Amino acid sequence: MKETLRYLAGVAGPSGFGSNSTAEKVTEDCSSLVPSQLTAIITGATSGIGAETARVLAKRGIRVVIAARDLKKGGEVKERIQKESPRAEIVLLEINLSSFASIKRFCSQFLSLGLPLNILINNAGKYSKNLEFSEDKIEMTFATNYLGHYLLTEMLLEKLVETAAQTGTEGRIINVSSVIHSWVRRDEFRFSDMLNPKNYNGTRAYAQSKLANILHAKEMAKKLNAKNARVTINAVHPGIVKTGIIRDHKGFITDSIFFLASKLLKTTSQGASTTCYVALSQQINGVNGKYFTDCNESYCSSLANDQSEARRLWKQTHAFIHRILCQSTI
Repeated sequence: MKETLRYLAGVAGPSGFGSNSTAEKVTEDCSSLVPSQLTAIITGATSGIGAETARVLAKRGIRVVIAARDLKKGGEVKERIQKESPRAEIVLLEINLSSFASIKRFCSQFLSLGLPLNILINNAGKYSKNLEFSEDKIEMTFATNYLGHYLLTEMLLEKLVETAAQTGTEGRIINVSSVIHSWVRRDEFRFSDMLNPKNYNGTRAYAQSKLANILHAKEMAKKLNAKNARVTINAVHPGIVKTGIIRDHKGFITDSIFFLASKLLKTTSQGASTTCYVALSQQINGVNGKYFTDCNESYCSSLANDQSEARRLWKQTHAFIHRILCQSTI
């Protein structure tokens, strides 16, 4: 009850920000503190929270790479950003996060540009009411929200580490998760079932993918620390925002519930605030493997905090993806 009241009132936490803080507000001091010529890749930046994240980071002088499935929508976002911030440098590249082949092409294209990479924001998200499969024959939500971002991060990690070493500026990876990760029971979280569900439920699949995003951050943080890499990875819950994911199907959270819970909903700019804060704030230098809500470090579920579960998921994911990639080259 106390946390709910703090949320409704927008009471600031230790960071100085709270649920009412906007992405512009939490980054307004960053222009003078953040080194120049940083480069950020943002997935799912053609609408909603991703587009707002791209707009605000570009406004703060960050070179933004929009990783877009729909190049037409990506071009429209680029045009709007440059109209507001004429000096903004925006790069638009195509990616389909449900396709390993597309992710490989994207990484090859980005790396060929010779740009540094300081920030990777794994923001794209998909919710499928009905069971669908990717071209790699994986359930679509899990393929897009988790496996695609896992592979993207793995393929760009060397560039992130290299950039941080060369510039002395900490690299950051942000996994956009959701509070509904806590809806997942341990007995529902089985890798093989998430690849090919026998009894599909769209909300459960979405929650499972968001739990996997946090576990990914937890295990990768351990590996980065072990390498003494100057790169961190954290997960964020943006808050409940009526974005395209929810509009895609009324079965997820209905309009009537939205009406009743209207006081809990965030604007798009408030929804993008935690991602932007974790991407740019100097207050969290060195913070690794944590979960943030409302621009403050927060608690995730006991299952999301289970290091053995994180390690198991990592090993299963790594083995599965590389088996698929090896088969595709035969």
